[in-house]
Amino acid sequence: MSSQSSSEPLQTYDISNFTFHNGLTLPTVKVAYKILNPHNSKIAVVHTCFKGRLDTTLTHANGALKNHKIILIALLGNGESSSPSNTENFPKTIEYMDCIKAQHQLLTQELGITEVDAMLGFSMGGQITYHWIASYPDFVKHAIIVCSSAQTSRHNYQFLEGPRAALESAGHPARGIRAFGKAYSAWLTSAEWFDQECYKEMGFQQLRDWDDVVTTQGYEGWTGDDLLVLLGMWQRGDITRCMSASNATIEDALRFINAKVLLMPCETDQYFRPYVNGREAASLKDARLEVVPSIWGHIVGGGANQKDVEWMDNQIKLFLRI
Repeated sequence: MSSQSSSEPLQTYDISNFTFHNGLTLPTVKVAYKILNPHNSKIAVVHTCFKGRLDTTLTHANGALKNHKIILIALLGNGESSSPSNTENFPKTIEYMDCIKAQHQLLTQELGITEVDAMLGFSMGGQITYHWIASYPDFVKHAIIVCSSAQTSRHNYQFLEGPRAALESAGHPARGIRAFGKAYSAWLTSAEWFDQECYKEMGFQQLRDWDDVVTTQGYEGWTGDDLLVLLGMWQRGDITRCMSASNATIEDALRFINAKVLLMPCETDQYFRPYVNGREAASLKDARLEVVPSIWGHIVGGGANQKDVEWMDNQIKLFLRI
């Protein structure tokens, strides 16, 4: 269901004199993106996730979004858009609001888009989707938020402190990234996934084979500074920060959203628990909650298991027909 996005050219949009949420201004900020299904008229925007690149993102371009022109956009900090690894003096602290500011210019000024029919994001991609529809309540008609939340929980925040400490405490950059991957790895799926040896379904005969790919090979091309700038943005995720009122509650922010929202948590996700999406749905004007029935945990949203991808694709099709 993911697109052949690697065959599409990576494009960049340059923004001059870009001022970040923290007040720092850079002479140029680049937003990396790809356009899939370019001849369609309906517009969809798809975001990358934490440790996600344009060519590793599940887009549903051959499934539920096959009739949409898809603007696939890389988060700031991901190593493709402007990031610590490729931009001099890039800030150590960025926010979803920075990504939205840059993306809004790309969509409206460069691509001439005035309305988005569907916006899709998984994990951090889901969080920026939530921040988008809270910041621009009438710009997006349908929002599809997979394994994510409107506000990073205290539990999620604390989990991320483990990989952060592992990376920052290491004496060598390569060792730090490996330690980061090790600290992160058990959180990706679920206890049931490990018990049932589901790594064998991914072609690994033993757990250590999967571990080697997940904790070492899976981080090739990543720098510690890029990982940390994304991780910090994730930890501070909170759509109340998009509201003009300083005392806005999460319920206030959710009620401000006009988009129709499909929430798809996974029942075994250890980061973003389904009950949180259920609580959010109660405050949204038009929400549909569909819990992915899977033991694949968080990575189900990134396309790790084809059966679950097909299940999600069907839910998106039904949602967009509403």
